[in-house]
Amino acid sequence: MAKHLLTVTRTQDNNRALKDGEVVPAGYPLTFEEVPVLVDGFRRMVRELAYDVCEMALTTYLTAREHGVRFTALPVFLVRGFHHGAILVRKGSGITEPGDLAGKRVGVNRGYTVTTGVWARAIMALEHGLDLDSVTWVLSGDEHVESYRPPANVVPAEPGKKLADMLLAGELDAVVNAKVDHPDVVSLIANPEEAAFAALRDRGLYPINHLVVVKDEALEAHPDVAKAVFDAFAESKRRYVERLRAGFVETADDRMYARVMAETGLTDPLPYGIEPNRAVLELLVEQAAAQHILTKPVDVESIFAPATRDLVG
Repeated sequence: MAKHLLTVTRTQDNNRALKDGEVVPAGYPLTFEEVPVLVDGFRRMVRELAYDVCEMALTTYLTAREHGVRFTALPVFLVRGFHHGAILVRKGSGITEPGDLAGKRVGVNRGYTVTTGVWARAIMALEHGLDLDSVTWVLSGDEHVESYRPPANVVPAEPGKKLADMLLAGELDAVVNAKVDHPDVVSLIANPEEAAFAALRDRGLYPINHLVVVKDEALEAHPDVAKAVFDAFAESKRRYVERLRAGFVETADDRMYARVMAETGLTDPLPYGIEPNRAVLELLVEQAAAQHILTKPVDVESIFAPATRDLVG
């Protein structure tokens, strides 16, 4: 009898065939629970192991894994993006490049381990030489992994205060990954989209944000489940990429992935599997350690289910 897997993943074009039931993991049909705010699903998975299969932010996964949470990733990378535009400052503040933030206070949306924040800090450190330890990082929320303790230069915002208001009032010198709709707020990095694509061309920087995890209990009870779920996600994504190649480009994500293909020559802008993504995975692991999120080295293979380590899709 088939084992139904309770699953959370936000509907997007690369998993739509799964969500619509056109693609089903062999022997393991997915029963989807819709979570309107996806990060709430992350939190429930980390704290309660609420699902069998769950989309998960990459750095949240790395943190949870180090803290003993019993789920394991598949190299299914559902969300990628560019984060040069995630750092915002006030016009006329005198902050004109990331190095100016040394010794300053920078707001971070939600927790310190949020993946977009990790990538944005990596960009400021690696491309602009900012000493991340010299900055006071001010959080608007808590961490999904309750046992994680951030470094001493990470502090909570005062209760009731919003990052956008604090930036406009001059209480913060910049914010990362926060929505601020105000004419006096601009991207710290000029022409962020072009800067991001330059980093892609020059250094292969193509950040991964979300992957898929499976509860260890399911992996242990059903040794073939990891490959079955990987193959189904890969088939769903393949159908989406075929449409992109055929010229069906409608959404902002479509346009981004189409440009990735044009700029890099890739025929698949969303490769799954360790090997096609090794460099960016190693970079993220290195940055998680440099930013005091991980306390010990991590081998990339070790973070994925053994049955999926050689798979590419």
